[in-house]
Amino acid sequence: MSELLLVRHGQASFDKAHYDELSPVGHRQATLLGEWMAARGMEFDAVACGTMERHRDTLAAIVRAYGTRRLRLPTARMAEAINEYEHRNILAAFARREPAHPAVQASEDGRSRDPRRLFDFLRAALGAWASGALDDDVLETWSAFRARIGAAAQELAELARQHRRLLVVSSGGVISQLAQRALDCPDARAVELNLSLRNSAMCELRALDGHFLLSSWNVLPHLSAPSLRELWTYY
Repeated sequence: MSELLLVRHGQASFDKAHYDELSPVGHRQATLLGEWMAARGMEFDAVACGTMERHRDTLAAIVRAYGTRRLRLPTARMAEAINEYEHRNILAAFARREPAHPAVQASEDGRSRDPRRLFDFLRAALGAWASGALDDDVLETWSAFRARIGAAAQELAELARQHRRLLVVSSGGVISQLAQRALDCPDARAVELNLSLRNSAMCELRALDGHFLLSSWNVLPHLSAPSLRELWTYY
């Protein structure tokens, strides 16, 4: 069986206008991840990466760490198909449709920095998006997002037929969609998987006869030291 190592990007700049850039914490997470991978000589036969800035910068940190140890990574295949959904568009659509919702009120339309309030807002908005309730108000519907990642999954499965071990750098929504396919779980569970995934976390899939098996989920071995606990972030 071929193996796919899925990496979620480091923390983005949640509270800035330009969300897509990695925060200082995100850069450190990505650097530590790359150093952990390189120190173990992890080899890959192919690399796929989303085209968003946070994807590219996370991969760049891994590439730098490999270069420091004179290890080689294959040239990445840049793939828009594994880019994340536009979460700010979804949150704004939900806030417009449900301005009195407790999660919207408590999060101050997403401006609160309280993680619990942000989690409740994200959960409510993504749940509404997945149910189809926001279809008329968003740039990409849940069904369209699922179809896009479904097509990308087929491309990854074909790539896995040609290569033994793949590295894939993307986002939480994309990775949770791939896990949903592997687990054959409902949309509500896919939303919860998405919300559970931490920045720079690794997940593993096995490719078997054109479909995926989930081997591990949401691990942070590069941040396991007690002194690095503060680097465990979700957004």
